[in-house]
Parts: sequence; structure tokens; C-alpha cells
Amino acid sequence: MSKNLTSKAFTLGVCYYPEHWDESLWADDFRRMKEMGFSIVRVGEFAWSIFEPEEGRFEFALFDRALDLAHAHGLQVIMGTPTATPPAWLTHKHPEVLNANQDGLLYQHGMRAHHNYNSPVYLDYCARIVRTMAEHYRDHPAIVGWQIDNELNCEIDVYYSESDHRAFRVWLQEKYGTLAKLNEAWGTVFWNQTYSEWDQVHLTRRTTANSPNPHLALDEKRFVSASAIRYAKVQADILREIAPHHWVTTNGLFGNLDSHRLTDEMLDFFSYDSYPLFYSIFGDGAEEEPLKDRKWSLNLSVVRDISENFCVMEQQAGPGGWVNRLQLPSPLPGQIRLWTYQSILHGADMILYFRWRTATVGTELYWHGINDYHNQPNRRIREITEIGAELKRIGERLVGRTYKAEVAMLDDYDNEWDAKLDTFYGNLRGQSTSAWFKQLQRRHIPMNRVKFRDTTTLEDLTRYRVLIYPHPAILTESRAKLLEAYAAQGGTLIFGARTGYKDETGRCYMMPFPGYAAALCGIHVEEFTLIAGEAKPAIVRMTGQVERTFEAIGFNEVLSVRSQSATVEAVYDSAYYAGTPALTRNRYGAGEVWYYGAAFSIAAVGAILDLLQLESPVVSWCAVPKQVELGVRMASDGSELVYLLNYAEEAMEIQLEHPCMELLTNEELHGTASIPAFGVMILERR
Repeated sequence: MSKNLTSKAFTLGVCYYPEHWDESLWADDFRRMKEMGFSIVRVGEFAWSIFEPEEGRFEFALFDRALDLAHAHGLQVIMGTPTATPPAWLTHKHPEVLNANQDGLLYQHGMRAHHNYNSPVYLDYCARIVRTMAEHYRDHPAIVGWQIDNELNCEIDVYYSESDHRAFRVWLQEKYGTLAKLNEAWGTVFWNQTYSEWDQVHLTRRTTANSPNPHLALDEKRFVSASAIRYAKVQADILREIAPHHWVTTNGLFGNLDSHRLTDEMLDFFSYDSYPLFYSIFGDGAEEEPLKDRKWSLNLSVVRDISENFCVMEQQAGPGGWVNRLQLPSPLPGQIRLWTYQSILHGADMILYFRWRTATVGTELYWHGINDYHNQPNRRIREITEIGAELKRIGERLVGRTYKAEVAMLDDYDNEWDAKLDTFYGNLRGQSTSAWFKQLQRRHIPMNRVKFRDTTTLEDLTRYRVLIYPHPAILTESRAKLLEAYAAQGGTLIFGARTGYKDETGRCYMMPFPGYAAALCGIHVEEFTLIAGEAKPAIVRMTGQVERTFEAIGFNEVLSVRSQSATVEAVYDSAYYAGTPALTRNRYGAGEVWYYGAAFSIAAVGAILDLLQLESPVVSWCAVPKQVELGVRMASDGSELVYLLNYAEEAMEIQLEHPCMELLTNEELHGTASIPAFGVMILERR
């Protein structure tokens, strides 16, 4: 499938629910959307009972009128398949379509995503509603594309219905072939878990101490991903067959789902739902130097690895909350505009705000949209109208470009999923990812995220001067060899603690750590200790000319140099292992491989970056304060646009050594320039 949006103009729009509003409001809504610069709306993703109010009786009149009116106002439409919310008549008649918790208790009707992916009955009903909708709307002039379902694995990313247990056994039989091979992979000889019949095998169930077999738990996540992809494929295949002239996407980035495979196999491009104010609930407020809403650039960089150019199907436009809580504050003046350009910087060529008007009923009546309940003018409308005018004027200059970076952080689904249960190393991942991102952000060194997959090639890796692979506990021999080839041709590779001690099943290797990366790193791990409770991180002292110390957080590994090409860059300066290596560098071919025996902190990353002498791509002509994010987007002809995003609540000054044209204001800048609070600049160097 193509992963790129092909429009030459930037596409701006909004999520709209005509079934929620009196029809007398529609024409005025669509008129105002056009006045704000919108050209597209998303509809339908929760409207199954409107399309099929009773089993087998389909009604399209309401949406026909809404789509005809949208088209008359010059608006295009994304139609959502409504399968994330099965209707009450379906769940009442067929309770087997419902998902269940780990104890087998069914989740009841009344929320969303309460179905399971593997019910043959539900798959049949989904196929029927999608086919009927596709046949009805394939020639509607307003519709340009389809969104499959909504936010796969969002509400819940584990599935324990009877259908899921049965499907899991089939999936395992296809993967392993025999019970003997499954027993070997899962290490069932331990604690007498050996299976002698396939019917004895289940997804994880409640156990004493609630501690499942870790190898089963890893395969369970792979199975959930495969089930979600199979579920989406049922719909995508129908849409491709009946409406091949429409594009197909879905919105997401949730757990236990291989979004890369999902996109490769059935989508034209991936879509993301961006809510930067979620940092106030799930963010980094307790961390050192929190990034707050700026941290959403890290999420967007993950999306960019799935689709170089993507859609933000839901861009935050107001405060947020559900029926029993208002959780997210109102965006401050300028923040919606800032977040919009944050998405554009990282690859969005289409953005739809969520939602047009705040719902007056239901679970999301505190999840505010552009318009308030009163439907009168407000600050959010004025700000988004300004954005619409800007993008109408310069959007053609922005779309289709590539984010430019010489540094990438590697990750992979096996380690992402395994680390959910294995917090022994799982807790290190977030610490290290955050530390690297913060340091690179504040030094204005752009970074990509890259998922290491079976399809990854040497060419994919050699795009980058530096690869950071913080804690790949699972590291296979084939991937280690690919990394050897990357380093040998001149790349710089950086590992952290707990690298390379597991195979793809989650079993520990019987070889010196870091396993298949040992020769690459030129070291062995002699000893290790968890830093938790009363244990204090050891102090690390750099061995170079500049005296520098910092703490080795999370986990401490004592390293032993095993290669003449390896040098010690830092040693532990406290604890019983004082004087032993903590940070090493191994010359490997034309490149080098670093190994740090702890989780990466901001200080540790800073020390390594200083030794690597990495600099911002604009260091020679633009000085930018750390509160401002910098990114570069490059066109196919090599021309570059430099984005500057100010996340501070006060104006920030930049210094330009060369004349630049600022696209948003159409001004030429040189010397000192000021970016207002939450302001944006897009610079083209003269």
C-alpha cells in the first residue's frame, strides 16, 4: 500500500457527528467550516445504529442528507466504519461477540470497543455493515476515503473471550506446528506447565501471585496484534473491492498492535490522534526537566516511522474529560496553533480537529471541541480560523516533505511487548528514551524513531550517522549481524544496560551478556545490580580530560573489556564496583559501538553527545534557545524549511546569521528575531 498522502494542498478539517445535532444546524455548521478554511470532515465511526437500526434493515437517509449538504458546501468526507460500537440489538442477541476480562466475565454493552476481534459472528456482522455501506457510498461525490473502525486497542488491548481462546490455539498451531515445539518455546518444563492437548492451552488467566508464564504472555501480545490486523483486513478487503478509488486509513498508535504491519498490508497511510494535554495525566511531570506538551513530538516521530506523511485524524482543540471528570485544562492562547504546526513538522499533511462542537450528551460531554455548547464565537474558533488562513496560503509549500535527521532511536515490538511484563528491564526503557529525546531536543538535533523489524535492511539503517538502541533485551543473531554491518561501514551504535540476554521467545541465552552483541561491543557484563529501594546509584566518572561525574540510574552493570579495540570512557566511582568500567567505546570496522551499563540519564546522554561532537544542523547560522523545538523538513528537490516551535509562555529570541524568509508572516528576517509565547516560525534560508 502507498503510505503517502498525495494532495498538493494541505488538508484541514474537523470531526463531525450529524446524528448528534438537529438538522437545522447542519447548513450553518458547514458554512462556518468553509469560512474557517476546512475542506474535509470525518463522520460515521460510531453510528452503526443509524445505518442499521434493526438487524438487516439499513437506513442511509440521515447521512445521505448530511453528505449531500457537505458536498454542496465544498467539503470532502471521510467515512468511518462503525464497528467500534456494536449496536445493542447485536450484543443482546449474540453475547458471544463481547470481550471478556481475564476471569472470563463479559464486558457489557454501554461503552465502546466492548467486542472481541475473533468472534466469527461479529466478523460476519462487521463484514455485512461495511459491505452495505461501501456499496451505498462508493459513488458519493463527497467521499474520498474511509477510516476503519476507531482507535484499535485503545480502550482495552487484551482479549479473553471464548472466541479469543479458540483463535489463540489456532494461531499457535500455525506458528509452532506441534505441542512439543510450543512446550520448548515456552519453557513449560518449569513448574510442570507442560501441555499434552491443545485444548489445555489458553491465553493468560489468573494465577497465584498473578504471574503468568512470561513466554506465553509475549506470544499473547503477538496474537492480539495479529487478531486486530485480521479484523481490520476483513474491512479493508471489502473497501478495496467495492470502492477502490477511495483511500483507506485507520487512527491509532495503541498497545499490543504492530501498526507498521497494519499499515504495510492494508492502509494507504496511517492516522494518529494527537492530544498534547494528556501530559497532565500521563506525561512526564515527575521527571527531570519535564517536556510537557512538547513530549508529543516523540509520539509523532513514532507515527512518522509508520507513514512518512500521515493524517492526524483528531487534533486536540479544547479541554478534555469524560462524563465524571474534567481532566485536561483549556489550551492557552496560541497552543492549538502550536500543536497544529507540531503535527505538521513531524509529517502530518492532513489534520482534523476533534471535534466541531462539544457534545451535550453522553460520556464525552466534557471533551470539548472547537465550538462550545452555546455554539457562539470563542477564542478557539478565532485561533483555528487564523490557522486555516495560513495553511490556505502556504500549505502547498509544506506538504510532501521529509523530516531530516542523522540520529535515530531504535526500538522493536518484541521488546516493547515483553517489557510490559518484564519490568526488570522495562522500567529502564522509558527513562532512557526520555533522556535521549530531551537532550537531543534541547540541543536542536533532530531525531527519528525507527522500529527494528524483520524487513529492516542495512540501507534503512545507514541513513543515520548515529543509532541509539537503549535496552534491547531480546536481540537475535540475525539482527545483531545487521547491526555489525551498520557499524562496520561507519555508523555509531549506542547500547544501554540489559542488552542482548534474551531470544525471540523471551528465553535467556546461555552465553555471556550482551549475548550476540558482545563481539560488537567488545565487552562482557561481569556483574549487575538493580538500583531500587535503599540502593543508591553509583557515581560515574568520565575518564577524559574534562572532570565530569553523574549517577548511573536504574541498573548498574560491571563491564569487562574483552577487545583490544575497546576503550573505557567512564568508570564507576562509588559502590563496591568502584573503578570498574561503566561506559565503553569499541572501534568496529569504520564505525564504533558504545555500551553504557545503566539506564541513560540526561547527564549521561549529555556526556556522550559531547564526546560524539553532534551538533544542530543549523548551528552555523541560527542560535535557538532550548525552549524552542527545531526541525527540518526537506522537499524532493533538496530545499529545506526549518520549523521553530516555542513551547514557553514567554517570547524567545533567536539569532540569524543569514537572511531568512519567514513563511507564516512573509517577512525577511536577519539578526535578532523574537518568537512570541507558543509561537511558530517556518524559515527558508536565503
